[in-house]
Parts: sequence; C-alpha cells; structure tokens
Amino acid sequence: MSRVNRATAAQSLSVSFTVGAYGVAFGAAGVAAGFSIWQSCLLSLLTFSGASQFAVVGVLGSGGSALSAIATASLLGVRNSLYGLRMAPLLNVKGFKRVIAAQVTIDESTGVALSQEPLGPVAMRQGFWLTGIGVYIFWNIFTLAGALGAQAMGDPSSWGLDAAVPAAFLGLLWPRLEKNLDRALAIAALFLALVLTPFVPAGVPIISTALLAVLFGVKANLWR
Repeated sequence: MSRVNRATAAQSLSVSFTVGAYGVAFGAAGVAAGFSIWQSCLLSLLTFSGASQFAVVGVLGSGGSALSAIATASLLGVRNSLYGLRMAPLLNVKGFKRVIAAQVTIDESTGVALSQEPLGPVAMRQGFWLTGIGVYIFWNIFTLAGALGAQAMGDPSSWGLDAAVPAAFLGLLWPRLEKNLDRALAIAALFLALVLTPFVPAGVPIISTALLAVLFGVKANLWR
C-alpha cells in the first residue's frame, strides 16, 4: 500500500471540512422547505451532490412538482458524469469499489485529484479518495447538525456558507490556469454562466460551459 503524501492529505482535509461545513446550510434549508430531519439526511446520504440537493428542496419547497425537482437536479448532476469520464482511467476500479467511486465523484474530489498531477498518479488517486470520502463524511454530519438546529440558525444564507464551495473550488482551479487558452476559457465560461443564469433552468449554465470547453478544445487542436 502506498504511503499517503502529507501535502495531498492536508489539502484533502482542508477542502473536505470547508465544503462539508456547507451541509449545515442544506440541513437547515431542507427542514425550512418542509422536509423532515431524516428526509434531509437521506438526501445527503443518497444523492450527495450539493447543487442537486438544493435544487430539489428549492423546487419542492416553492410548490413545484417532483418531476420538475428531479429534472432540475439531474441537469445539475450531468457535470459529475463528465468528471467520471476523466477519473475512470486514473482510478481503474471495478465492482463495488466502482460504485463508491461514482458516489464520491464530485467537484472537489476531482479538483483535488487533478491538482496533484505534478506529484504523480498515486497522489492523484489519494487526493480523489481522501477528498471524496472526507466531504461525504463531513457533509452528512453537518447536514444532520443543520437539520437539528434549523430553527436556531434562522436564515442559512446569512451565515455566508454558500461562498465556501465555489471559493474552495476556485482555489483548486486557479493554479492550473497556466496557459492563455486556459485563462480565456475560464473567463468565457464565467461570462456565459452569468448571462444564462437569469434566463434558463438551473443546471443549463453549467452544461453550457462544459460544451464551451469542448469547443475550445477543438479549436486548440485545429490550431496545432
């Protein structure tokens, strides 16, 4: 068994705790939207995709149908499938371990794994597993805490925890923008998402930026 790289472990733990703490906001939001404590916790245990979970409680809490909630959550979850395509050759897992890998393939586990690329594939795999499992554990603990303390917390958005997830992901992504093309893609994706967000259903801006990345990749190959 390979020895765990200390730098990888430290980064995984910091990201796991920071992002997992946002589960407090979800637990409180779930109860505020009419979900029971256990329903909120089951959503975290089984769905484990923060954006999709907030979409479900948001749509159902505002009187939307279950079909609309599922459709919105599914759109937001498409990006995890794209992450899976990137991670599958690296992890090379089978059987039940593959099921676990699919469950913990999220923004943060993928981001930490890719950020360890200079340290080699072993560190990348360690970053993926440590972060994915770490976020899963902390997210579910804090979901329960948020659901139990929903009334005492008041408005979850006033805590500012919603900034934790994008801030952590941005911190992982920024050092990897080494080329001008990478920076151009990041800026273009930012503006596209901002422009589309007020006019299209949740999830569509994210998928659109993924398609934008494909277009940039095709252009880059044509210029070679």
